[in-house]
Amino acid sequence: MKGAASNRDRSRMSKREREFAVGQLISDAIADANIIDVLAAAGMKSPEISVLSEEFLSEIQNIKQKNLALDALRKLLAGEIKARQKRNVVEAKAFSERLEAAVARYHANAITSLEMIQELINMAKDLNASVQRGDDLGLSEEELAFYDALSQNHSAVEVLGNEELRKIAHVLVEQLQQNVTVDWHLKESARAKLRVLVRRILKKFGYPPDLAPVAISTVLSQAEALLKWK
Repeated sequence: MKGAASNRDRSRMSKREREFAVGQLISDAIADANIIDVLAAAGMKSPEISVLSEEFLSEIQNIKQKNLALDALRKLLAGEIKARQKRNVVEAKAFSERLEAAVARYHANAITSLEMIQELINMAKDLNASVQRGDDLGLSEEELAFYDALSQNHSAVEVLGNEELRKIAHVLVEQLQQNVTVDWHLKESARAKLRVLVRRILKKFGYPPDLAPVAISTVLSQAEALLKWK
């Protein structure tokens, strides 16, 4: 029993260490992108490098060198979105597409530097607000990720409703944790079994059959993203 407990302790510790390592990698990426130098050149004194900080967003909005502020915000947002992709594939994809669209409009001179900065600030605030969605919906981080995978099709939401999708997300997390193997993403046979499992769960709860194939694919992609960091 002691050995089993020790293994669990190591597993929990390794997860915390991985989360810390991810944070360090993001910090390193920020440093590599010279964002600290960019902000210092713009007149910010020892800025808190966090795109989700209200104080940071307020300060950077008042920087006179708008091109520097824009560059820093864009790189910080890209780093935050990349980090989110490890936890929530659907959410990260939506924000990534939103960022790419804003950048494209800016390069096409469809919006000014000031408008682009405001767009990026609004995006950062939306990212910050999305952190609370799980609590608002009564879902864990893992359940929220699967809820997003299931609800990205509005037709499914209309047919089943949010409450039923929350139930499916909970069951998916529970069943996948019980049935997944360490190297499942490397073996097609294991992936096929999980695909069948997901299909059965969706059918049980009445998920629209015509939408199921896309949902199953997204759920499996989300499962792979999460399990890589367990």
